[in-house]
Amino acid sequence: MTQHVSDIMTSAPVTVEPQTSVTAVARIMRDQDLGAVLVTDGDRLRGLVTDRDLVVRSLAEGGDPEQSTVVGACSDDLVTVSPEDELGRAVELMREHAVRRIPVVEGGRAVGIVALGDLAMERDPGSALGDISAARPNT
Repeated sequence: MTQHVSDIMTSAPVTVEPQTSVTAVARIMRDQDLGAVLVTDGDRLRGLVTDRDLVVRSLAEGGDPEQSTVVGACSDDLVTVSPEDELGRAVELMREHAVRRIPVVEGGRAVGIVALGDLAMERDPGSALGDISAARPNT
């Protein structure tokens, strides 16, 4: 049976506006136990920001995280999939673009995220990555 992105994606992704401070995004990630959030301008997807992006593109540059906005830290050259795409397509794109997360877009609107961990849990739950992805978060 063919599986689609909609079968494993995280629905209703957390989004922030481009002018949201780096500090506010970091707190959202901490409080909701997230490694990534989508940056949207209204309904339009502008980017994806990870916890690593916040460190490397913002904090390491020495800016004030209260004044720096997430738009300066997010990836804006995004690869996306639709909910109807086959899982194999998501895997191909992750390999081709060396990314761990892909926004899921439908009708121009972000409706989810599919992550490498989601794929590991679905395709190889006994693998180290599948085990790690299924584990409870460290808090």
